[in-house]
Amino acid sequence: MLPAVEVKPAMPEPTFSIVGPVFDEAGSLRAFYGRVRDAMDRLNEPWELLLVDDGSRDGSTEVIRGLSLEDPRVRPVLFARNFGHQIALTAGLDYSRGQAVVVMDTDLQDPPELIAELVSKWREGFEVVYAVRSEREGESWFKKATASLFYRLINRITDVDIPLDTGDFRLLDRKVVEVVKQMREQHRFPRAMVAWVGFRQIGVAYKRAARVSGETKYPLRKMLRLALNAVTGFSYFPLQLATYFGFICAGLSAVAIPIVVLIRLSGRSELVGQATTLIAVLFLGGVQLISLGILGEYVGRLYDEAKGRPLYVLREEPDPIGERDR
Repeated sequence: MLPAVEVKPAMPEPTFSIVGPVFDEAGSLRAFYGRVRDAMDRLNEPWELLLVDDGSRDGSTEVIRGLSLEDPRVRPVLFARNFGHQIALTAGLDYSRGQAVVVMDTDLQDPPELIAELVSKWREGFEVVYAVRSEREGESWFKKATASLFYRLINRITDVDIPLDTGDFRLLDRKVVEVVKQMREQHRFPRAMVAWVGFRQIGVAYKRAARVSGETKYPLRKMLRLALNAVTGFSYFPLQLATYFGFICAGLSAVAIPIVVLIRLSGRSELVGQATTLIAVLFLGGVQLISLGILGEYVGRLYDEAKGRPLYVLREEPDPIGERDR
């Protein structure tokens, strides 16, 4: 007679999924996990934590693997290389299973304790609950000012209403996640994508803390690239701006031609020489180059989409549902 085989009960389907992109955050990962675990256990419902390793080089990968062995609710999503923060968020949404998905950074600037408030609003019927930064510790006045200016600008030039002073920290209902998962553009700006989707949305204010360890992963260069993705992904205004420049130049020329003719006929010498011609040529040349650059940005994005490459490549994906419980 064959010996009885002990079968472990399968873990229940999670009600909540927490998605945390990771890039060189070894110093804060265990503290982040501990605070998430404490916050989620108080809700007394099944949950999972997806840690998406975006090609870390500081030992974060080993920390993630260790946490997944200690707690089966931690599911590693390991990239083959660095694909970027926005792509890591996308991968987390792709592999999430919860009826509500919370997206947040793992550097502990976003407090896991706020998740309970996000869940409370979700239970009231809101499909998107975003966290609004009422205070921002550890950030320079320049970053605060440029961020504020950017959100007000993007709201003016697009039809997408992105809430002011918000980041990626938010809760998404499953139906919202399924719609966002269908949006596979290469140059991504999830905050605007979620706003574009619609559904019932509400904000919850919180105080954003300074980083626990490490340094910001969004220097000025990456912030500018993110802003460019937002503008070109959700607005035709830069293309329209090139047209406006053309009309302005044509209007100035139409006004200037009769004036120059009258001055020359009067025998005055103010416009004698090539200086005026050179200035006009340089001005028009600059407008043309700016317009070509704007067109190039849009054409480049079309080229990236036409190639049809996957958004990311995994070195190791999460275990299938229930695999570790067999």
